[in-house]
Amino acid sequence: MAEHGVNSVDNKQSFFKNGNKQWVKLNVGGTYFLTTKTTLARDPNSFLFRLVQEDSDLISDKDDTGAYLIDRDPNYFSPVLNYLRHGKLVINKGLAEEGILEEAEFYNVAELITLVKERICHRDNRPSKDSKKHVYRVLQCHEDELTQMVSTMSDGWKFEQLVNIGSQYNYGADEHAEFLCVVSREYGAPEGIEVEHSDRAKVLQQKGSRM
Repeated sequence: MAEHGVNSVDNKQSFFKNGNKQWVKLNVGGTYFLTTKTTLARDPNSFLFRLVQEDSDLISDKDDTGAYLIDRDPNYFSPVLNYLRHGKLVINKGLAEEGILEEAEFYNVAELITLVKERICHRDNRPSKDSKKHVYRVLQCHEDELTQMVSTMSDGWKFEQLVNIGSQYNYGADEHAEFLCVVSREYGAPEGIEVEHSDRAKVLQQKGSRM
């Protein structure tokens, strides 16, 4: 049994060293990956393909099993190798796109670099569920200005509420009622509450809220 175990180890080592030059064993940060030169040939300009060529200009040590030693994070290497296998970007849960981009650039896998950058751009530009906010404006106007103001609203502003705050003056035959007109506009990015009115309008608004 012991001899069989020794033979098995010897066979594995000879398999990688001499038996089948198509297969490649990589030791990335202490984790072993088994792949083929055909897989690595997806990008002939990549670090990985150049590494395993017999006349490679790259220098890399091997461990006692014949695996190429690469001092990189194995978790972020997996998406790189899987892309070379099937041409798709698959990101495991808990991995950051920036980390995969770093590895793609290190291994010089050009198409993967482009894919990850596009994924990051799409992620950063995607509106979140709570990203749409409303900005409110409170406009003070006289009774005879209401029609014109409402009819000329544009740029996405819409009418919300009209508060009658009475007349500014308590005398005069030609007095006109004053109103606070609340309008709103929806924005894709978070915004604060914008109130456009004078100090006098603030007092009038408080008065109107008590009516």
